[in-house]
Amino acid sequence: MAKKTKTYNEAIAEIEQILEKIETQELDVDDLAEEVKKVSALIKLCKEKLHNTELEVQKVLDSMKEQ
Repeated sequence: MAKKTKTYNEAIAEIEQILEKIETQELDVDDLAEEVKKVSALIKLCKEKLHNTELEVQKVLDSMKEQ
């Protein structure tokens, strides 16, 4: 079964949940490294989505100039 890609908002919400656990010291130190890796991957996903959105918006704006 294919893995569903998270939306930008889902990724941000998960990052916020993990950061809250870290800030409130609810996260076990044994799990810290794994959660930091997860946050890193989520940030990368968000950056890619923002970049792709920027490119798409620029295409639309460029096509509007041509009209």
